[in-house]
Amino acid sequence: MPKIHSTAQVDPDADIADDVEIGPYALIGRQVRIGAGTRVGAHVIVEGRTHIGADNRLHPFSVIGGEPQDKKFRGEDTALEIGDRNVIREYCTLHVGTVQDGGVTRVGHDNWIMAYVHIAHDCQVGNHTTFANNAQLAGHVQVGDWAVLGGYTGAHQFVRIGAHVMTGISSVVLQDVPPYTLVAGNPAVPHGINSEGLRRRGFTPDQITALRAAYRSLYRQGLTLEQARAALSDLMGARPHAADALAVMQTFLADSGRGIVRP
Repeated sequence: MPKIHSTAQVDPDADIADDVEIGPYALIGRQVRIGAGTRVGAHVIVEGRTHIGADNRLHPFSVIGGEPQDKKFRGEDTALEIGDRNVIREYCTLHVGTVQDGGVTRVGHDNWIMAYVHIAHDCQVGNHTTFANNAQLAGHVQVGDWAVLGGYTGAHQFVRIGAHVMTGISSVVLQDVPPYTLVAGNPAVPHGINSEGLRRRGFTPDQITALRAAYRSLYRQGLTLEQARAALSDLMGARPHAADALAVMQTFLADSGRGIVRP
């Protein structure tokens, strides 16, 4: 049986795995599903059609699955999906999606989400990300795997932040950030490749050298985005050992709708 504190309120229709722990004064809604090994801290609210996977840790005073901060929302049946082994610290807010998008806000696996983080409606967050305190995502933002958002980072709606990106403290992200890139500032501008992060994650020296060359094509040679993509294609042919890493950047650039951050 789940271990539920006597002061917690859990709707009888909620689907709670047998070994879930729910702390004092927590509120769990009717459409909620919580997977094995997850611990819900004191005063946490989990509402809406929210599905939470296994071995997550929800710290006190977070609100998970609340209604989106979108004036168009009319109570439609939308959802929030959270994967496994995520840590969500104090006072975080994660909202369900809207019918104007796919209707689902998603957070993947193994993410470290620090205090006061906001993940708005329809955001899509990958795996192994780190959100430092007070990072804020507006609606429809996409964040790739292994991205690190510095404290007080703010992302404009519909922005995409690529895999392995790192943002500096108080960055204001108004356009797409290509994978592997370091950005900082208001508005955020590029400052090179996240080489230290890539080394820690097992990227080879050849791959990092190739990504530096890709960065130069994108930002240092005065090329248009289309020309830079062509240069990346040439680089992929010339550096087959790094082709997979370069392909991630190539695909990201091809799908950019808002344009990319520029110096």
